[in-house]
Amino acid sequence: METLEETAAAVVSLGDPAKLPSYSDDELLEAVARGAALKRCSDQFSARTAAEVARRSAFSLADTGLARAGGYVSTEHMVQVLTGVSRLEASKLIKVGTLLTSPEPVAVLLAQAFDDGMSIDSVDALRRGLGDAVAPVECTELILTAARRTPEQLFRDARHTRDLFDEEKIAVHEKERSDLRSVRAWWDAEGMYCGSWRLPAEEGSILATAFDAMLSPSRGGPRFVAPTEKPAEAPTLSVLDEERSSEQILADGLVDVIRLGVDADPGTMFGRRRPAVRVMVTDSILHARAGHGVIEGANQAISFAAVERHLCDTGAISVGFDDDGQCVNVGRNQRLFTEKQRIGMAVRDGGCIADGCDRPPSYCEAHHINQWLRDDGKTDIADGVLLCRRHHLLLHNAGWQIVRDRGDYFVRPPTSVDPSQKLIALRSRNPIMEELKEARKQRVAAA
Repeated sequence: METLEETAAAVVSLGDPAKLPSYSDDELLEAVARGAALKRCSDQFSARTAAEVARRSAFSLADTGLARAGGYVSTEHMVQVLTGVSRLEASKLIKVGTLLTSPEPVAVLLAQAFDDGMSIDSVDALRRGLGDAVAPVECTELILTAARRTPEQLFRDARHTRDLFDEEKIAVHEKERSDLRSVRAWWDAEGMYCGSWRLPAEEGSILATAFDAMLSPSRGGPRFVAPTEKPAEAPTLSVLDEERSSEQILADGLVDVIRLGVDADPGTMFGRRRPAVRVMVTDSILHARAGHGVIEGANQAISFAAVERHLCDTGAISVGFDDDGQCVNVGRNQRLFTEKQRIGMAVRDGGCIADGCDRPPSYCEAHHINQWLRDDGKTDIADGVLLCRRHHLLLHNAGWQIVRDRGDYFVRPPTSVDPSQKLIALRSRNPIMEELKEARKQRVAAA
C-alpha cells in the first residue's frame, strides 16, 4: 500500500490538469487510478483525525470536550465545518475512523481492508450492512469478493449476509425499516410542490416497478431531450414525438397515478393489475413454515410472516430447477381470487371487516381464511375476506386468525392478547348484508 506522500507525489507528477484532454486513453486511466489512490490515502488520514476529534469530544467530557469547548453543537458539526463536507460525510469519517481502532474481529478485518486500498465508501457500506452480528468468516468472504463492486452492491450483499447469519432478527429489522418510512412535502420559493420519501423494500418495489413501467422502452423507446441528440434513424414515430425528459415522464406519471387513485370509486376492489412485487422463497421453507424469503430485485430478506401475507394476497408461482441450476418448469399461479370474486367480496364486506376500520374496498387486500399451504385451502369467495393493509399485516404478523361459521365471520385473538381466545364477531360494512343476515335469522327462528 502506497503512503500518502507517495500517492500525492504521483498525482503532482501528472502536471497541469488542463493537459488531460491531450492524454491517450491509457494515460487518462492511469491518471484516474492515481487520483483514486490519493483519495483513499487522504480518506484514511481524514477518518483517523475525525475519530480522534470524536474521542476528544466525548459526551462524558461535557463542556471541556474539544467540540463543545470550540462552540460546536456536535462532533459531526465540528468536522463538517473544518472539512467542508456534508453532515453525512462527516458522520461517515467519524464512524469509519472509530472502527479502525476497534478490537472487534469484524472491525479488524474491515480496518485491514481499508489499509489495503478499499475505499471509505465500501468500508462504510460493509460496516452499515453487517452490523454487529456477523462472524469474521462471513466478513472475509465479502471482502474477497468486493473488487469491482460498488458500495451500493456491497451494502446489499452485507445486509443479505447479516440476515442469513442472524435469521431470527429478520422480522425485527423488517419492523425497524417499516418504522423509518416517511414522506415529506413542501412548497419551494419558485412555487413548485416538492417532496421526498423513504420506503422499505417491499413498498419501495411497488413504486420502483411502476416507475420502470413508465420509462420502459416498450412505451415508446429511448427519449431524447435535445433535437441534436436524436438519431438519424429513430426506431418509431413516438420516440421522435416524445420531447419530455425521463424526470418529466415520471413526474407526469406520478400525478396520473395519484389522480386515478383519488378519483377511483371507493367501492371498486383493486388488486389484479398492480405493479408486481415478487417474493422468492424455497419449497422447503414453505413446508417448514419457518425461515425467510427475498424480494426480487431489491434482494431484501423478509420474514416468513411477510411471505405468508404475499401468498395470501397474490398467490404463488412454482419454479422448478434441476441439479445444474437450470429452470425446468414454471407452474401456474395458485390461489388468486378472480376479478368477479373480488367484486363479490367488495359488495359483501363493504370494505375492511376489521372492527372499527373504515377503509373502503379500494384500500383492501383479499385475505384467505384457509391458507393454501398450511390448510390446503381453496380459493372460494366464502373463504376470502377484505382487510386493509394495516389489519392484514396485523393478522399475519401478530398471530390473529379469522374463522367462518357459514355466513358469519369471527376473529380469534392470539393467546398473548386473550388466553381464552374468545371469538370476536366481524360485521359487514354494507348495511344491506346486515339486513339480509337479520332476515335469515328470523326465518330460522320461525321455522
